[in-house]
Amino acid sequence: MFRIFSRVRRSGVALLAAPLLGAPLLGSVSAAGLAALTAALPTAGHAQAAAPDQANTTALNLDTLRKEMERGDAALAAGNLAQARRSYDTTRDGARRLIAFYRDLIGAFTGIDARIPREMEDKGKASEDLMLQANMRLANLFRRQGQSEVAVPLLIEVIRLRNPATHEIGRRAYQQLIDLGFATTPYKAPGTGKF
Repeated sequence: MFRIFSRVRRSGVALLAAPLLGAPLLGSVSAAGLAALTAALPTAGHAQAAAPDQANTTALNLDTLRKEMERGDAALAAGNLAQARRSYDTTRDGARRLIAFYRDLIGAFTGIDARIPREMEDKGKASEDLMLQANMRLANLFRRQGQSEVAVPLLIEVIRLRNPATHEIGRRAYQQLIDLGFATTPYKAPGTGKF
């Protein structure tokens, strides 16, 4: 008979356990840590992972962030600049977190199951696109409020992530830098005829 041990770290305490085979716990663990550990274990007859429940999905997803961006657009249209800024900031921050999470999952599954990194890469790119749209909206908002110095870093981030040679959003961001006087040399993208 052999034992499979899993290593779990809780509050700096290493814990070895073989819970699926009924082996005893080795080391010390708090009651809260033990409760969290056993709650995560499958019970008899439930070995397979359940399908995601749409009602219990996290608020941190692309659809929720898109809705938040729409709330910002509505607030801006109504003249509520403070609410628009909060919504755009929320969208931008949420998209940044999603990008990081998707990158972590890509790294975890690379070489294991190619489908998962491909899916996470697509979702990461969509999250990045959403973040850049929020950057552009925030930059416009700051320009409208006469805070051009706050708009510049947002526009530069757009250009850094979406090269003006290949992406329209990068060209628009660079044009705004010209409009602000931060840059003076116009850019004509090859083959587009656009400046």
